[in-house]
Amino acid sequence: MQLYTINTGFFKLDGGAMFGVVPKSIWSKIHPSDENNLCSWAMRCLLIEEGDRLILIDNGIGDKQDAKFLGHYQLHGEDSLDKSLAKHGFHRDDITDVLLTHLHFDHCGGSIIRKGERLVPAFKRAVYWSNERHWKWATEPNEREKASFLKENILPIQESGQLRFVGTGDDKPAEGARAATSSINVLTQVPSGILPHLNMRLVNGHTDAMMLPQIHYKGRTIVFMADLLPSIGHIPIPYVMAYDMFPLTTLREKKAFLNEAAEGDYILFFEHDPVHECCSLQMTEKGVRNGRTFTLQDI
Repeated sequence: MQLYTINTGFFKLDGGAMFGVVPKSIWSKIHPSDENNLCSWAMRCLLIEEGDRLILIDNGIGDKQDAKFLGHYQLHGEDSLDKSLAKHGFHRDDITDVLLTHLHFDHCGGSIIRKGERLVPAFKRAVYWSNERHWKWATEPNEREKASFLKENILPIQESGQLRFVGTGDDKPAEGARAATSSINVLTQVPSGILPHLNMRLVNGHTDAMMLPQIHYKGRTIVFMADLLPSIGHIPIPYVMAYDMFPLTTLREKKAFLNEAAEGDYILFFEHDPVHECCSLQMTEKGVRNGRTFTLQDI
């Protein structure tokens, strides 16, 4: 097995929204904002090569939205999905599987492209993986989260016939506040059914049934953190995004996961941290904190 970092560029989000109740006087020391209170964030994806399989985890925001929409997020940087794949000798047509941690636009927007008036899969040979609970949550969205679930990113996947569901062991969709009081699944690992060394963890605080891929690689455990921990700055327990649907659930999920990860010497792979790709953890008198930072190539 070989892992590759796939950078799809940077975008901007409000710093206060990204750090929730944490005051700007604190979070700005670790993640400075511009004059409009906007911070830059990565859209970093992960590519797994195993035999004749190429599994891409998430795929960024894409480029099919109109200028007004993309202008809200100020996409910048020289990286793109195609450039990053080419850097490692791959093309999007080589991708055999696309694993979507969840269906917010900055994670799945690259799944679908425009061809004239048609919306078609960007990865024409790939199986697209979600899970049944999250798919229902995303295609029947609540009013608060509706702006993050764009039907043009989601419905064409199903219409293409390329959609498959990962079994999670609990495929009953959440209703209303049920996700906030449901059992915490973050400590449960479910076989992905995609690769033998690829398991899933299910978390419900950010959005219902978001998946955290966990990979056994070179004798280490690597967890793709998606939006449970968007960046290294979100490791302290109270640092929870205002975007999270169920923040108290996120608190419990973070605490349970970070304790396990510190004890197990896991590697955390960050999707949105603009600087740090990976880190280890350490126990301190203030709780779990980041340890060494490094890239996949350093493992």
